[in-house]
Amino acid sequence: MSKKARQTVTKRELVQRIADKTGQTKVLVREVVQLFLDEMATELVHGNRLEFRKFGVFEVRERPGRIAQNPKTMEKVEVPDKRVVRFKVGNVLRQMVDEGRLDLLAAMTDRD
Repeated sequence: MSKKARQTVTKRELVQRIADKTGQTKVLVREVVQLFLDEMATELVHGNRLEFRKFGVFEVRERPGRIAQNPKTMEKVEVPDKRVVRFKVGNVLRQMVDEGRLDLLAAMTDRD
């Protein structure tokens, strides 16, 4: 696979692509995408795990507090406990990204 410059893809661009592929209006697609993201955020705030088979799992982990050190001043700083979102990539997505294979996209689609 050849190296190419990375680019940032925005929600707006994804909405446009989905609208083009489905024939739905951008307004409807934007609303559905936003509702999906809102529901994901709500579940994570509640501490729930989101599993998308073959794609990956989002979950909240507790990170314990610790004592860190400012490298400039060497001053000790207390870092409090915090909750962080972790994403563990699924097997099909991992293979797609690793091998650059978009042909595996159909294998990720759950039709059950």
